[in-house]
Formats: sequence, C-alpha cells, structure tokens
Amino acid sequence: MSNGDAMVEIDCLARRFEENRAHLGMVAFRMLGSRSEADDAVQDAWIRLSRSDVSGVDNLGGWLTTVVARVCLDMLRSRKARREEPMAAQGPEPVAMVTGEANPEHEVLQADSVGLAMLVVLETLSPAERVAFVLHDVFDVSFDEIAPIVGKTATAARQLASRARRRVRGSDADAERIQTPKREIVAAFLAAARGGDFSGLLRILAPDVVVRADAVAMRFGAEAEVRGAEAVARTFTGRAAAARHALVAGEPGLAWVHAGEVRVALRFTVADSRVSAIDLVGDVGTQAEMGIIVDG
Repeated sequence: MSNGDAMVEIDCLARRFEENRAHLGMVAFRMLGSRSEADDAVQDAWIRLSRSDVSGVDNLGGWLTTVVARVCLDMLRSRKARREEPMAAQGPEPVAMVTGEANPEHEVLQADSVGLAMLVVLETLSPAERVAFVLHDVFDVSFDEIAPIVGKTATAARQLASRARRRVRGSDADAERIQTPKREIVAAFLAAARGGDFSGLLRILAPDVVVRADAVAMRFGAEAEVRGAEAVARTFTGRAAAARHALVAGEPGLAWVHAGEVRVALRFTVADSRVSAIDLVGDVGTQAEMGIIVDG
C-alpha cells in the first residue's frame, strides 16, 4: 500500500470514528461516571482502531462499542484495585446511539434514563456488573455480545445484569424516598435565589441557618461564615444564576459551574423541612471525595 493510499484509509477511518464518537462517549461516561476518564477511553478506542485491520468488520459502531466497553472494564477494575474514590462527574447531554439499526429517539430516552442518582448507585456495583447492566439495560446490547467483553457465558452475563438491576432498583427506590423532599427544598432555594425572592428564601431557611465556606470558596468571594436567615437570604438573593442542580455526596445540592468545571459545590443540610446549613466546597480534593455529579 502506498503512502497516499494509507493516508486515504486513515482519513476514512477517522471520519467513521467521528460518526460514532458521541455514542462512544456516552457509553464510556455511563460506565465510568467521569468525563475525563470517558474521554481517555474513547481516545484509546481510536488508537486501537487506527492499529487494527477492520476491513472485514460489517458493523464498525458495534466493534467500537465493544472496544470501549473492554477499556472501561479494565479502568473500573484498576480503580477498584487501587481503592480509588469515584471521580467528580458532569452529566452529558443526551446523545443518540448511531450503531447498527438503532432508533435514535428510543436510545436518547434509554441513555437519559440513567440519571444523577443512578450514577451514584452504579458506583456500588462490581466492574463486570456495571458493564453488563449499562450495555444491556441502557444501550440494549445483547448478552451474546456482552459475554466475551466480561469474560463470561451469555447466561452468566445475564445474571450479572440481573443482580445489578435488583441492586439499582432497590437503591434507587430508597434514595428517591429520602431525596425527593430535599430535592424540592433545594430547587425552591435555587428558584428563590435566582428570582431575587427574599421572602421566599426566608421561608426556606431555618432561623439559625449557617453558611460555611472553605478556603477555596473564599477566594471566589464567599465569606467564611454567615449566620441567621436574614443574613443568608441577603447573601443569595438575586444570585446563583450560574448554579446548577447536582448530587453532592450522593444527595441533592447545587454546583457553581464555570467553563465546564465545578468551581464551588453547595452541600445542604435540611432539618424540619428547612435549610439549616450550607457548606460551600471549592477544594477539588474534597469535591472528588464527595463525588460531585452535575445535572446536564
């Protein structure tokens, strides 16, 4: 093959890879819960594609999905072996699968069904359970295709996904019962803060509410400590335009996001249906330990 022909072939592969990049990123993110790790997994898939002979591959999207899934499985196993805490993650925009004869609308709904709470629950699964569950229940990959990825029979892969599904449903139901009231309170706080509704904030805040900021959050302009409902309400009234809903340490909270990065996370303590404390966390290490997951 001449150099010219080789370049044409590489360009063709690159175009076909780009057609699948969005889907691959979605698969990797759902498995890993980390945007940066997902990007690494997709890049690894490109490297492997560029070094492979795929002339006999009919479904390149399916082939790439398998490669990404194997890369993610290795990364999950490595993470588990190192006993790492889950990395902070940001939710992706819903993106359709583009492999095979997929129905884009169906797959957007499938992918979007794994929400913030789900990502937290997935961290409790074993690497093989997580891969089997995400591939089958979210992206509708058959167990015959999943089996060689996780190194099991199709029957064993089905059992992995089934165990994961039971744990996800149980954990999700428990989390929903606990988190729904708090989520509503945090949502009301954000709406009142953005809308400049001072009275609305007072209704949400406990009389002795306290806001505490770490050293990094203070560098962004936060005070070290603010006490009392009126003082806290004045602090937030007409602000929080850049805040987004997030899971902070597995519970409803907010995050100030700038240029795609979490700058400050807001962790809420709620008692008797009112906000009793807000911790402003800007330290990246602490954020990673808490596992910040930003909505959308």
